[in-house]
Amino acid sequence: MDFADSRIVLASTDTTLQDLLRTAPNNPGSFSRHFTQGEDFFISLAEPVTVPSLPIHHPVNQPKPAKEYRQGIQTLVSQLVQQVPQLFQGLTYFFDPRDHLRPSFYQLYRIAGQYYLYLLKIDLTFHPGRHHTLALGSNDASPEYRTKALILEADMIPISRIDNGTDGTKHLVVHQSVSDTWIGETGRGYFVQGIWLDRELTKFFSKLFLPRGKRTYPYYPFTCKYRSICLTVIHLDAQGRKGFLPLLHQARGYILDHLATIEDALRNQEFSENLPAFASLYEEIPDSLRRGFSTISMEAYLNDQEMREYEIIEKSL
Repeated sequence: MDFADSRIVLASTDTTLQDLLRTAPNNPGSFSRHFTQGEDFFISLAEPVTVPSLPIHHPVNQPKPAKEYRQGIQTLVSQLVQQVPQLFQGLTYFFDPRDHLRPSFYQLYRIAGQYYLYLLKIDLTFHPGRHHTLALGSNDASPEYRTKALILEADMIPISRIDNGTDGTKHLVVHQSVSDTWIGETGRGYFVQGIWLDRELTKFFSKLFLPRGKRTYPYYPFTCKYRSICLTVIHLDAQGRKGFLPLLHQARGYILDHLATIEDALRNQEFSENLPAFASLYEEIPDSLRRGFSTISMEAYLNDQEMREYEIIEKSL
């Protein structure tokens, strides 16, 4: 994935793995959806899966993975498609040499002439306390472990153009609409930290479309990623993903019409629902754009390590 020119490069795929995805069972498996205390999204599986040891290093200019890596990913996915086949319905695997420990799957959508990319990434890095070690890793290979917790990143991203690469790859150009979100630095010496607007924009975008008083932290439906307006996907089956696409498309249209106002409001202060710009824009949003989130709530609890986590709870209308 190339962040410099906002292109998402769909590189080589794996025919064996694609065959696994196509032959997945029709009956959906069960899982619950959660966020960690660090705000990472994960699903809790009914049964643990074994994550094989994988090569830690891969040259970023090499678009094809090594044989042992391919075999490891195939081993993992063969377990997942049996437990949670709905996670992969309609998706295509691709190898990202810059992010190889987060295998990637995608599907392209089009609505009203606008392309959207659904991008699913599975984080396979080892997390002590959450993963049970089966074999130690080394400087060159990750540990083998078992886990019920599958950390995911699932986003719907607007795409402005699709280009074909000379090497058989596809280059998806992200529709960037947000200005440069870098606004400065804070601290001194080793403690200098960058100040970015992305998180504040994410809060502003999301709160606009949540019912008044609704608290969904740490879940933010609409996010500022890739300097674009994206959707955090929590409905991971094919029907669920597609169902929220019209909502994203309508919400993006509204945000784009008022983006300059939103950015100006956050240049010198953090987000608050008391901001005059937010209060005035909130009143203009039709209730129909908030209805999709009215049934969603978060339930806090302590996990086995006494760390706070959150479970996504949904009630029927």
